[in-house]
Amino acid sequence: MTEITPAEAQENEATETYNTAPLVGVDLRVKPIGQWRPSHLRALRQADFDAWAAGALHEDDVERFIELDATFDEIGVFTSAAMESAGEAPGKSGGRSTSRRSTRKR
Repeated sequence: MTEITPAEAQENEATETYNTAPLVGVDLRVKPIGQWRPSHLRALRQADFDAWAAGALHEDDVERFIELDATFDEIGVFTSAAMESAGEAPGKSGGRSTSRRSTRKR
């Protein structure tokens, strides 16, 4: 594993974009959903919020997220707000929807 120099880390941070969403009155920075890995979404769906935060939040906000010790309801509101601020409606997939009716002629 190669070490990232402080200059490289600063450059990476400067080029990354974050959305913000409030969690119990504290604004936290969240990566756009397109930058989440499938494991981040899986962690969110499995209610492993610490693992999700480690991947989806700005690295400086992960500890703050854990320290806030929000309730499930508060986290639900926060993740919905974070997804909406990124232009993605919660519970909606960006993938193509399938039709219930077959298009094949019988």
